[in-house]
Amino acid sequence: MSSEVRPVSESEYPDWLRALHAGFLRPPVVTDAEVADRLPHTDLSRVYGVFDQGKVVATFRSFTQELSTVGGGTLVADAVSGVTVSATHRRRGLLSRMMGDDLAAAAERGDAVATLIAAEYPIYGRFGFGPATWTTEWTVDVRRAGLDPRRSGRPEDGGRIDFADGEEIRRIGPPLHRRLAGVRAGVVGRDTRGWDVVTGRCFHQDPWTEPFYGIYRSESGEVDGYVAYTCDDRWEDGKQPLNTATVKELIAVTPAAERALWRFLCSIDWVTGVKSGYRAPDDLLPLLLPDPRAARATTHADMLWVRVLDVAKVLETRTYAAAGSLVLDVRDTGGPAGGRYRLDASPQGASCTRTTESADLALDVAELGTLSLGDESVVRLADLGRVEELATGAAALADTLLRASRRPWCFDVF
Repeated sequence: MSSEVRPVSESEYPDWLRALHAGFLRPPVVTDAEVADRLPHTDLSRVYGVFDQGKVVATFRSFTQELSTVGGGTLVADAVSGVTVSATHRRRGLLSRMMGDDLAAAAERGDAVATLIAAEYPIYGRFGFGPATWTTEWTVDVRRAGLDPRRSGRPEDGGRIDFADGEEIRRIGPPLHRRLAGVRAGVVGRDTRGWDVVTGRCFHQDPWTEPFYGIYRSESGEVDGYVAYTCDDRWEDGKQPLNTATVKELIAVTPAAERALWRFLCSIDWVTGVKSGYRAPDDLLPLLLPDPRAARATTHADMLWVRVLDVAKVLETRTYAAAGSLVLDVRDTGGPAGGRYRLDASPQGASCTRTTESADLALDVAELGTLSLGDESVVRLADLGRVEELATGAAALADTLLRASRRPWCFDVF
């Protein structure tokens, strides 16, 4: 069966959205309001469809994204989203055609990496993507947490927490988000449209529930964090509260702000449980409680996947806490990243150039993506047979150079 892969036109965009909804098992209905809301923020030149007899049977889109790396540097990413193939057209190579075209265009533009959030784990490794960040969600039993019930939620460091509304969050949020990207790898850029989405100022598939917003200010008055959360309304027999606060977003750029916001959530009257939302696996939450067992991990899964397109940009843009040199043999059959590279790194900077020297480590480009933001252990990947250690001690040296002190975190789904 012949099919055509090409960008969609404005008149075809509603059909593309309908196919997208069907692919994600949402009702295949598109309203004028949805089209009017999405279209002005969509670069149709990067919205691809597969057409069979004039009907959209597969969808794919990409857009330019900023990605923070270790030490606060920024990589330009080709963010991939909206990937579906109709149930009637599976196993025909349609995704491979769309992905191949997009990655070739991204490499031609000079993008350092491609990124995506994988709906299913096994799909994207064959295209050179590797899971680079992970996420954990905790459910806290406040009654078991061991916090002093006589204390208020007032921060103990001289700071304060005040309620706010969506308008104020759209004002204070962007600079706070940029500060977080400066101290945590894996944070993806969020534009004005993104802030409209997370504060309910645009179209939503599901009915919007306005959250509570709390802003943390340090003793000097600096905005160092905020939280958005909703609460249910549950009571057991005997008029005892069983309410849960569900965190929609919590951004904190200092440990004091992070501690204060979690303690505030656990101090709200009638709240007996807190659902943390997706957090970095090394979030302070469990260990800041007197009884960390009160925080039960209910989700732990891969989050942001990275496909390296330019090895030198990825390794030169980040910082390094130690000095050392490595020669990496990167395997990327038919892709732009393949070759042998010498990395010379130190706290003063790094250079990464192609070389003909003997390699210390050999790995596929997907494994390099997994290592790119400082999260995974090279030694562990070598033990798994996914990295080949060609020089004794090279894996341990790579860990010393590449791993970050705080785990990368991506909290935006795109």
